[in-house]
Amino acid sequence: MSAASEKRQFDTGAAVTRSLLGWGVVVGPFYVVLGLILALTRPGFELTTHPLSLLMVGDHGWIQTTNLALSGLMVLAAAVGFRRALAESRAGRVTSILVGVFGLCMIASAVFEPDPMAGFPAGAEESVTTSGLLHFTFGAIGFLAMAVAGFVLARWFAQRGSASAARWSRITGGIVGVGFFGGGLASTYAVGVGLLWVAVLTIWVWLLVVSLRVYATVPHPDGHTAHT
Repeated sequence: MSAASEKRQFDTGAAVTRSLLGWGVVVGPFYVVLGLILALTRPGFELTTHPLSLLMVGDHGWIQTTNLALSGLMVLAAAVGFRRALAESRAGRVTSILVGVFGLCMIASAVFEPDPMAGFPAGAEESVTTSGLLHFTFGAIGFLAMAVAGFVLARWFAQRGSASAARWSRITGGIVGVGFFGGGLASTYAVGVGLLWVAVLTIWVWLLVVSLRVYATVPHPDGHTAHT
């Protein structure tokens, strides 16, 4: 065994990839917890009636706007991590693009404020504006991208021989699609808001789990002691 072979080589690339994927683990809890804190402390906001994005409107709306934008940046970081870790897999590359689209749509949704609805904020006039339409449009594109990502990454799981993970990823993709578009159609009813919540939580659970799964495939940056 040579002395040189015993030295551990720090893999900066692997360390960066792991750090980027780590944002995919953090972002969901960050977004949901901060959103719930805001929802429970804003007068007139009802979780069973109002979608979380409405917190952007009215007093202190900048906090939810910041939450949305920062979460979008974290999602983009995770997307780059997927790209680096799954570069040899076509399904992985497509997944990284779709996750990146979701991140960009979150940031775009933070730029365009939604329209007041269902009595929130109190006293605000309900109307349909260009900003509100763009907010919904970017949201729809982002949710659709994540729904498709669930089906695409299922191919990567299948290629690795994990049939159960592939099936789970397809199911979550279906839940996101049905939850968002079903919730959008029935957004004025409690069931619609509930479907939206299901879609949102499913996205964050999916991203957290797959980030951890992909993270585990990246070699440890400290490397391994080679034997001769």
